[in-house]
Amino acid sequence: MKLRRALPIVAVIPALLAMSACSGESKESDGKKPMASASAKSPEEKEASEAKRLGALDGKALEKAAITGRTAGFDAKKIAKAEVEAGRGMEADKKACQPLASLIGGFTHVPAVSTVHRSLQPEKAANATVGSMWLASHSEKNADRVMKELRTAVAACPKGFKTLGLTYGKVENLPAPKLGDEAVGYRITGDIGKQKVPMTYTVVRSGGVIAAFYGVNMLDTKKAAIPEPVIKAQLERIASAKG
Repeated sequence: MKLRRALPIVAVIPALLAMSACSGESKESDGKKPMASASAKSPEEKEASEAKRLGALDGKALEKAAITGRTAGFDAKKIAKAEVEAGRGMEADKKACQPLASLIGGFTHVPAVSTVHRSLQPEKAANATVGSMWLASHSEKNADRVMKELRTAVAACPKGFKTLGLTYGKVENLPAPKLGDEAVGYRITGDIGKQKVPMTYTVVRSGGVIAAFYGVNMLDTKKAAIPEPVIKAQLERIASAKG
């Protein structure tokens, strides 16, 4: 059980480093806070307006669409906002590998209108696969771009890359499930201390929504991918959200 609880930390390590690196930065260039305006829109209102303009799902719709609770043998739980936001802005040392680095941090390299995250824990003790998933809402044009550039990154970075002082020494293309409008599968091997950790990703596009699934299985790498029934359940909820 201790092993299962520890594994998801692999995905969070880069994010924690990102948080510490950015903690000393100031968002105000002149040290002054902008005056509040009675007519100013809230972040949620701005997001909803942008989503409507692009024909994308806003944060509320995306949150409703994300699987929660027991789903196809896994328990999907919300992730703390501070933990999620810590993964923003991860930069690869090779520009061609940036789509891969961004997904390690839990975001798409093309900024999304909204993003929601879930951790994934197996319900049965015999299942050693653990991981997480996230949905990123885009215009369909930008979602197409995300997938195209992700495929290019997988092909361009077989020897891996570095980000925030961590080394990901190998990137392998994997067969993608025939789900959604298109899908990409790949494995990244991370060097965590003296241990090599294979991390499996399945990324699926459904219209303008990118659904990314990350899995680790330290006992059997071939079983590390999040199972298709979980992905199918998520895609069904996205379809329902689009109405």
